[in-house]
Amino acid sequence: MKYIQNLLAALVFTALTPQIGVTQEPVVIDQVVAVVGNSAILKSDLYNQQRQMESQGMTFGSDPLCELLDEMLYQKLLYNEAINDSVEVSDQQVEQVLDRRLRFFIQQIGSREQLEAYYGKSIEELKDEFRPLVREQEMSQMMESKITRNVRVTPSEVRAFYNDIPEDEIPTVESEIEMAQIVIKPPVDPEEIADTKRRLNEIRDRILGGESFNTMAILYSDDPGSARRGGELGFHSRGELFPEFEATAFSLRPGEVSEIIETQAGFHIIQLIERRGEQINVRHILMQPKISPDQLSRARNKLDSIRQLIQSEEMTFEDAAKEFSDDPGKMSGGVMINPYTNTTRFKNDEVEPNLFFEVDKLDVGEITRPIPMMTEDGKQAFRIVKLLHRIEAHSATLEGDYDFVQQLALNEKKRKKIMNWVESRIEKTYLLINEQYRDCEFSVQWTPKVEVSKETELELQPTEPREF
Repeated sequence: MKYIQNLLAALVFTALTPQIGVTQEPVVIDQVVAVVGNSAILKSDLYNQQRQMESQGMTFGSDPLCELLDEMLYQKLLYNEAINDSVEVSDQQVEQVLDRRLRFFIQQIGSREQLEAYYGKSIEELKDEFRPLVREQEMSQMMESKITRNVRVTPSEVRAFYNDIPEDEIPTVESEIEMAQIVIKPPVDPEEIADTKRRLNEIRDRILGGESFNTMAILYSDDPGSARRGGELGFHSRGELFPEFEATAFSLRPGEVSEIIETQAGFHIIQLIERRGEQINVRHILMQPKISPDQLSRARNKLDSIRQLIQSEEMTFEDAAKEFSDDPGKMSGGVMINPYTNTTRFKNDEVEPNLFFEVDKLDVGEITRPIPMMTEDGKQAFRIVKLLHRIEAHSATLEGDYDFVQQLALNEKKRKKIMNWVESRIEKTYLLINEQYRDCEFSVQWTPKVEVSKETELELQPTEPREF
């Protein structure tokens, strides 16, 4: 594989990326392009991935479809092995991935309503459509991590790797920035909390009086993922739910409805559907107290005052972060950590669009005005961000870019490990590739280039390839 982890990650990411501004392509008549184990790759999958990745600025060689098919065969091989190896991805993990990506795309396109209007589907319909795809991709990634989890590189291997790169092929380090932030999370008014609990208690009384928990969840729950299923969460083991939620849920009898409990997500009532040993299936109704416009305004004004203190040199940014910030990173001066690389450096496309728009205008050492944001748990907040460093694009050096070179060396070692694994699995896996793609120059010889029988082809009515 030419890109292995980078392109696999891109396939996972772009599967849920809005193609804003992309013109409508002609209708594609679907057909099976390849089969790996029990999984098929369709022609529409290839074309859809090509369009989405190009809309994200990714470039290909002379034969994009062959490159993509090479990578998708690899992903399907991982997925097939994950099934055989009993790799499991919890419903909660899938929902977290979907919710995280949707928050990002909503920020990109402007609002939840705009995203729904763009696709002509509700958020829940989009999640239902792509939940199986995300589960497959998460399983593939877990399998890949399992294959390469023991791969390490020593300093001498990093040095040897760098010294073996021809001088005219030394990679370029993209422009990167380092930032620090101070986050203020507005509190919820006590009156709003009391009102939320009152309304939830009224719903609980109605359920105890004979009304359907399912119906109440559909009508009133603030958890959109489970509300449309009558509040049902599916089976979960210990350690997969909020501790307070889990402690109550495991103490219930089938059909019993809990008192109100509080978690970081909000206030819940729970009904146990079924217990199987150390696994439970429950329904819940979530109600989240709303942050008032007044509290949001106070948070913004507080950050304005903190910014003025820093700019007047009455306080350093680092000290202000430790004293005022609600972000866990405040003890390190508010320095932001890139969730993709676990380093302090961010490439331009790794910064949230609304934040990048503000930071890109700064000189090093300057601080943004208060910017609205969403926390990891989906709550409204504000932050100010300081631009710490701006690293211009340059040819990598071993001394100045050791972490970058180390990652390249590690990726190369992982690539070799994966290639060996792929070659060993090909011999034990059913693989079939459509004759139209038998002349592709793949990274490995996936299967003897034989013609696919007409019975293998799947002809569908003309439809639009799925997009997200």
